Amino acid sequence: MRRNHEALPAAASEELTLALADACADPLGATSPYGEDDKYVRMIVGSHVFAVLLIGHTLRSSTVLQVTYLG
Repeated sequence: MRRNHEALPAAASEELTLALADACADPLGATSPYGEDDKYVRMIVGSHVFAVLLIGHTLRSSTVLQVTYLG
């Protein structure tokens, strides 16, 4: 993830960083369901980036599965 994150333009990188921080603080409130709302696979949709996260409620973790730069 680090290599991909550093490759993003500054505005997209900042947007993703802030969105991930929000998702760490409030995983369900700061993200949207990805398909069926199972409370585990969630997405961040911004103006520059789209990310899919796997939320681990028991261990309070978030794993980034995909990041797409939208331009």
